[in-house]
Amino acid sequence: MTTAIVPEASAVPLRYSAPIGGVAGTSFKPEHLQAILSTGRQCGFFEVHAENYMGAGGPPHRALEAIRRDHPLSLHGVCMSIGGPQPLDKAHLARFRGLVARYQPALVSEHLAWSTHETSFFNDLLPLPYTEATLARVCDHIDQVQDAIRRPLLLENPSTYVAFRESSMSETDFIRAIAERTGCGLLLDINNVFVSATNHGFSALEYLAEFPLAHVGEIHLAGHAEQADDEGDLLLIDSHDGPVADAVWKLFEIVIRRRGGVPTLIEWDSKIPDWPVLQAEAAAAQAILDRCNQTATAGDRHAT
Repeated sequence: MTTAIVPEASAVPLRYSAPIGGVAGTSFKPEHLQAILSTGRQCGFFEVHAENYMGAGGPPHRALEAIRRDHPLSLHGVCMSIGGPQPLDKAHLARFRGLVARYQPALVSEHLAWSTHETSFFNDLLPLPYTEATLARVCDHIDQVQDAIRRPLLLENPSTYVAFRESSMSETDFIRAIAERTGCGLLLDINNVFVSATNHGFSALEYLAEFPLAHVGEIHLAGHAEQADDEGDLLLIDSHDGPVADAVWKLFEIVIRRRGGVPTLIEWDSKIPDWPVLQAEAAAAQAILDRCNQTATAGDRHAT
C-alpha cells in the first residue's frame, strides 16, 4: 500500500500565518480537541509531529484543520534522518513539503539525528559523531530541506546517551557551524541539554553559555524519566511523559534572560494528561516569558 502525498493546496482558511513571538504553546493531541475548541481561541500555539499527518485526509487532518483555523501551528518532523549517511528520502521530503504548503506553519523544525540505515527505519533519534565529514553531510541535507520548503528550518539539539571517540568538535561548535553554513535556525530543547549533561557529566550551564542563542527560533521544554545504567549511576531518559523538572525551568529562565522571548513549547507525548494539566505547564512557561520581557522593557526605559 502506498501513502498518498499531501496536496499542496491549502484547504484551511488561515487566520495566522505571520511569525509568532515570545508565546508558550503545547503539543496538540487529538484527545484534547474538544476541550481546546470549547475553550475558544487562545494566545498560544500548537505543535504537531509531521509524520502523523502525511496521509491525504481523514480524521487527523480534520482535527488539525480545526485547530489551525484559529491558532498558529508549529510543524515538527521526526523522521527526516538529517544526520544519516544515506540521501534523504525524496518521497518523505515531498510529503513534508506538502504539509508546509498546506498549513503554512509559523515554525518548521527537525532533529539533529539519524534514524535510517539502508532499508531499515529505527523508531528513535540516534546520535552522530561531530566530525567534518558529518558536518558536510548534515549541511547538505538541511540545504535540500530548505530548498524544498522554501523557508528556513529550525534544527533541534539532541538528547544523547553515548558519545563518539571520533568526534573532533563539541556539540555546540558543530551546531553553530551548521547554522552559519546553511542559514538555518535552531530549536533549543532545554530538557535535552539537561538530560545529556547529566548522562555525560558536563555542565548544562556551560553548554548553554557556548550555545549560539542568537540563532534560536524556538524552545522546547519537556519532562524526563530517571533510570540507572549498568553501573548503577543515574541515567536520564528524554521521555516526554511528565511535567517539566524544576532544574529545567531554572535553565529556561536563564536562557530567556539572555536570549529574550521566543516561542516556547511544552512537549508531552506519552502518558497524556488532561488538557488543564498541559494548559498549566504552558501558563508557567508564559509567566517566565512575560516576566523576563517586563524586566527587559524596564531596563530599556531606565537606559533611555
